[in-house]
Amino acid sequence: MHELILGGQKSGKSRTAEARAAAWLQAAPGHEATLLATALAGDDEMDRRIQRHREERAARVPGLATVEVPQALPEAVQQLATPQRLLVVDCLTLWLTQLAMPLHGPAADEAALAAQRSALCRALAQAAGPVVLVSNEIGLGVAPMSREARRFIDALGLLHQAVGAACSRVTLMVAGCELAVKGRA
Repeated sequence: MHELILGGQKSGKSRTAEARAAAWLQAAPGHEATLLATALAGDDEMDRRIQRHREERAARVPGLATVEVPQALPEAVQQLATPQRLLVVDCLTLWLTQLAMPLHGPAADEAALAAQRSALCRALAQAAGPVVLVSNEIGLGVAPMSREARRFIDALGLLHQAVGAACSRVTLMVAGCELAVKGRA
């Protein structure tokens, strides 16, 4: 069973995913949980933010291992998914950012973004164990003025649709509260 957890910034998405991992770890002996982290530190503030998240996660869910995968997310899901391991992807928004607006190198074009989206959905379909994916829902407001921002919002919306279709559960987080969009809460 896979779950997509969507919400605004600081809505409780990551904590909810961590709670899923903690429950998985406690559910049966031999269960493992691994967080696939997609963030890259492009500046000092982001570096401090990533470090703070690592420390807080370790305190809340001590058994949750972390693997850094800023761009190779489909490959990581394929390689690390096992029946005894829950994967937590945090987050799709930053993964897409690394592809569409990388810190270094050229941005992926529409065909490359579509190929990565398809590769992730194939990896989810083939995953031998559960995957919980976290992402920011940013397409609820007014369309921004810049072409790049509109392109990103469109690409993220398409990614959410594809991943949501591949998941048996979709949860929307609002003010720390879970709303079941698809499947049971």
